[in-house]
Amino acid sequence: MQSKGSSRIVVTVVGKDKVGIIASVANVLADLNANILDISQTILQEFFTMIMIVDIANCTVDFSTLKEKLEEKGQEIGVKISAQHEDVFQFMHRI
Repeated sequence: MQSKGSSRIVVTVVGKDKVGIIASVANVLADLNANILDISQTILQEFFTMIMIVDIANCTVDFSTLKEKLEEKGQEIGVKISAQHEDVFQFMHRI
């Protein structure tokens, strides 16, 4: 259901560390047929941070719906989850 252009998005997760954050986010993505290509996570003192590169070429919903479902899951588990297209992310963070 992905439109033309890059099918990769960047998902970021930030919040207080607790059990199950990675599983919760991965389950949302798996349920919508989005594929995690790469993942990096770390804990700085009690704060959890994660960045994922996700392929949404075969996702069963459009990007806006996926983003909304991730944000809802973040509210449910007490973290901030955001998603943006890879090309937008790269443009915003170029040197």
